Amino acid sequence: MEFSEVVRERYSCKSYDSRQIEQEKLDRILEAGRLAPTAKNLQEQHIYVVQSKEGLAKIDKLTRCRYGAPTVLLVAFDKNSVFTYPGGKRDSGIEDAAIVATHLMLAAKDTGVESCWLNLFDPEEAAKEFGLPKQEEVLMLLDLGYPTEDAGPLPNHSNRKELSETVSYL
Repeated sequence: MEFSEVVRERYSCKSYDSRQIEQEKLDRILEAGRLAPTAKNLQEQHIYVVQSKEGLAKIDKLTRCRYGAPTVLLVAFDKNSVFTYPGGKRDSGIEDAAIVATHLMLAAKDTGVESCWLNLFDPEEAAKEFGLPKQEEVLMLLDLGYPTEDAGPLPNHSNRKELSETVSYL
């Protein structure tokens, strides 16, 4: 799939069938996350693959937005291994993990797997539920799977502001 097609065709899937993603496809998705750029190449991300019945039950306890996905990626980052911007008021943890998550999401589409970025959950509760190390902060959950036959983009999916409304030249 051409990159422009991946970007144009990707949508937030809200209805998955029960088919599990083939390991080869999952590995390709995870590799795209591994290759994502991070500040100073610190690679502070940690991706947890949740596929077990017990793990998915924990996800369902955290959010109502799994939509039946057979795989959920929990994307976290090590707060102690981030780049701190000059001035010390900001670090790269959230942005680096977001870049990794975006790579995962786009790679999923490229392999024929749909996804949905989840943020309707408490990240601290997720870290506790899965017993993550104290230095790790959860950024997001990413549903992965094959869509049901009636799945598709939400009606507002294609609504986009004009480029002139979101871009300024200085």
